[in-house]
Amino acid sequence: MTEHKLTRADLAQFTGSENWYRHGLVRSILFTDGAKFVADQAGAYWLIDEIALAQRYDQSVAKEEFQLWKLKVNPDQTAVLACENGNCDVVLSKKIEFTDFPLVEISFYVTNNTILLPSEY
Repeated sequence: MTEHKLTRADLAQFTGSENWYRHGLVRSILFTDGAKFVADQAGAYWLIDEIALAQRYDQSVAKEEFQLWKLKVNPDQTAVLACENGNCDVVLSKKIEFTDFPLVEISFYVTNNTILLPSEY
């Protein structure tokens, strides 16, 4: 098993994006350098997939122009992935049965069909 390394300091370096990457399954969704870095470093393309697929298959999520996605990892390596509408209203919440995600918590924004780190907004 590969040990993934990711720190808050790593995320702080992203204050914009020079590149945008098209999601492989949901072609209308893009993600930034910061989101790609998280996926690469943490082995977490599954997390980008969860966010992108919700845009296509969950109308309550798709109708929100601005979304705040939060992954909170529990000590037992379960997690909760939640989407808020920017006004602290939870639009979607999903239990993750197992994750080896290296941070206790991470957030992403989704706006204009783009997944990005809050520092890239």
